[in-house]
Amino acid sequence: MQKTPLHAWHTAHQGKMVPFAGWEMPVQYASGILAEHEQTRNRAALFDICHMGEFLVSGADAEAALGRIVTHNLAKLRQGMAGYGFLLNAQGGILDDLILYRLQPDQFLLVVNASRIAHDRDWIRGLLPSSVTLEDVSEQTAKIDLQGPLALETLNRVLPDTWHEMPFFSFRRTRFQGTDILVSRTGYTGELGYEIYLPTSSALAFWEACLEDEHVRPAGLGARDTLRLEMGLPLYGQDLDEHHTPAEAGYTSLLSSPASYVGKEHQLRVRERLVPLLIPGRRSVRHGDAVVSVAGDLVGRVTSGSFAPSLGQAVALAYIDDQHTEIPEFVVKTGRAELAAQRTTLPFYTQGTARIKV
Repeated sequence: MQKTPLHAWHTAHQGKMVPFAGWEMPVQYASGILAEHEQTRNRAALFDICHMGEFLVSGADAEAALGRIVTHNLAKLRQGMAGYGFLLNAQGGILDDLILYRLQPDQFLLVVNASRIAHDRDWIRGLLPSSVTLEDVSEQTAKIDLQGPLALETLNRVLPDTWHEMPFFSFRRTRFQGTDILVSRTGYTGELGYEIYLPTSSALAFWEACLEDEHVRPAGLGARDTLRLEMGLPLYGQDLDEHHTPAEAGYTSLLSSPASYVGKEHQLRVRERLVPLLIPGRRSVRHGDAVVSVAGDLVGRVTSGSFAPSLGQAVALAYIDDQHTEIPEFVVKTGRAELAAQRTTLPFYTQGTARIKV
C-alpha cells in the first residue's frame, strides 16, 4: 500500500485506515462517517486526497493535441479556469473522468483518479506528438480538499487573499510559507469548497494550519462517498467505466468540443442509462444489486448506493436498460431483502452551497 504525506497524522489521530486504489487511506475518524458528513454540510471539513494523480502537459501544440484526446472544449477554457470531462476509448467508453486546468496558453494540469494514474499516463503519452510533453508530477504533488459552507473563512485565515472573487471552477496560484501552491474553487461534496495542490513537503503544515480553526474537522473517504452520492456525482469504477459512454452516464451536455477526439463518433451511444433512485428507509443497496421492474423483469444493476444522512433515507444510482428508464418504480434485490425504489432526479440533495456567490 502506498501512503500519503499525511499518513502518520491520520494514524496518530484515530484515523481508521483502509486500502483504496492501492493506497492506505482514512475511511473515518473517531467521530464517525455521519458526524463527518454533517460537519461538511454545515461547517467545514478537511480531506486528504493526495492519492489522486496529476500530469503537466506542455508545448506549443498542447491545446490541439489534448483536444484530440479529451472531451473538454479547450477553445472555451480560459487561462485560470478548470473543466470537467472524460478520456474515451475508441468505442466511446469512459477510460477516466478528470479535471483539466489551463495554467498557461500552452500548459495544462490534468487531475486523474488514483486507480488510473499509470493507465492514463501511458494512454495520453501514446497519443501526444513529440512537440508536446507529459510530466507525471503525482509523487511530488499533495492535494488537500477544504469543503463546507465555512471553508472560505479558513482559507482567508491560512492564505489571506481575495478568495471571495473566485467563481466556481476557477483557480489561482498563491504561496504558503514561501512555497508556490494552486487553489481551485472545486470539490466533490456539493458544498462551497477549495482544492489545494501543493508540494508533498508542505502538506502537513497546511493540513495542521487549517485544523487550527474550531469549525474545521478532518473527514475520511466514507463521508466523501456519502456526500458525493447525495449530489449524484459519479465515482469511476462504479458509476463510470469503459463499458459505458458519457451519454449513458448522463453527461451529454459536456460533449460540446468541436475537436475530433478519440471515441467521439460513439460517445452518444445509449443502451442503458444511469438512473437516480430513492429508497424509503435507512436500509441501503450495494454496487451490483439487481434492479427489477415491479413485474419482476431484470432491468438493471446498482452502481452506487448508501444511506443519505442529509435526506434521512437511502439513495442509489443504477444503470437501467434504456427501454425501461422511464418506469417510475423499481425493486432492488439485495442479499437480504427486496426494497422498493422510485426514480427521481439529481441531485438528491438540493441545498448544496458549491455554486453560491461569496
